[in-house]
Amino acid sequence: MPPSVMPDKPVLAQWILDTRDWYPEARQTKQLETHASRALSLLPPTTRPQILRYLQVRDAKLALASALLKHYAIAKLSRTPTPWSQTVATNFTQDPRRKPIYIDPATSAQPVSFNVSHQAGVVALVAVAGYPSSTTKGGEGEGDGGAQVGVDVVCTSERRARDLDMIAKEGWPAFVDMHADVFAPGEVAYLKGYHRVPSGGTAQQQENDGRLRAFYALWALREAYVKLTGEALLASWLRELEFRGFRASRPTAGWGVPAREEEGEVVRDMEIWFQGSKVEDVNMCLRSIGPDYMIATAVRTPGKAEDGLGWALGPYEVLSLGEVLDFAEASG
Repeated sequence: MPPSVMPDKPVLAQWILDTRDWYPEARQTKQLETHASRALSLLPPTTRPQILRYLQVRDAKLALASALLKHYAIAKLSRTPTPWSQTVATNFTQDPRRKPIYIDPATSAQPVSFNVSHQAGVVALVAVAGYPSSTTKGGEGEGDGGAQVGVDVVCTSERRARDLDMIAKEGWPAFVDMHADVFAPGEVAYLKGYHRVPSGGTAQQQENDGRLRAFYALWALREAYVKLTGEALLASWLRELEFRGFRASRPTAGWGVPAREEEGEVVRDMEIWFQGSKVEDVNMCLRSIGPDYMIATAVRTPGKAEDGLGWALGPYEVLSLGEVLDFAEASG
């Protein structure tokens, strides 16, 4: 059964795959060849070895989920029905900045713009389909650069013990200085002076947990923005990018509890400055999922800024592995 044809207006998709409970029987990566054989069989032959090369099973599962989500986005969202087998046969290429993209072999167009991030067992994808791109032949949007998207997911607890130990030994300013080369000077100063205290635990522990949450929130925002541009954290202009007035989104009560904007669990009102000028054409959102995870999302439509600014960056839909595999097999 082919995927349904997309409506004329662009579609924004935000999806998550949570791999933490996948294949509990697999204690070593090589065991995924058996336990994850169904999923692996749906990927290109060149992709499977890349997944199985990871030493840690958790890393291999993240790579598997990332690959599945990319193919799922192309097959599900392309305006012209695109069977899963076609996305697998074509695989992905890279744009001049080495950002993974999918080019439709029939039209030489990029039908879906997407970006993927993973951390601590969770893989997030943001995608825009049906928006005219610079590779589209003809049409109002030709040459406008299309839709640009970026996403980053962070987990404040994954390295918490290590982070807290480092802060205890070296101090909070030294912790910030270790990462100062990827932050703007104003952001470094802000983090060093951060003293907001969350609830729970001892006073010192509260303060350090609040500092770390602010640190990871800023990291996610910057990473999502940089990925939107197609660059990486080695970009020469990193210290010329600055987020002002940002704050960490407050934790939600649990993984399945929707984030509420009125409770500060969703943040949209940060300012972005680049090379001394305020960036006005990027739509960004920082959203909490549970007590530990935050996801930053960024979208931009360079040729017509109001389009991207008008898209609602809502909650991410958590997909199950089963529904992705069922869709892949049904779409042909």
